[in-house]
Amino acid sequence: MAKESMKAREVKRAAMVAKYAERRTKLKADGNYEALQALPKNSCPVRLHNRCKITGRPKGYMRQFGVSRIQFREMASQGLIPGVRKASW
Repeated sequence: MAKESMKAREVKRAAMVAKYAERRTKLKADGNYEALQALPKNSCPVRLHNRCKITGRPKGYMRQFGVSRIQFREMASQGLIPGVRKASW
């Protein structure tokens, strides 16, 4: 389980990216790189990191489902993910 502060930091970054997205694209189109660098560091979308929606785990993230590989396996075994079942042959 990730620390609550790490989860909160990612939420804060995502909000800041959304807030400055329009301004950032306008400055990039104009070629005004000095003003672009004056924007807050956390407003850059590159700084975002995908985390599991349930546990906050940063590694082993499955983008299609929004959870980590561990949570995906548990949820699939319990039948909570539609269309997914354990392979057997």
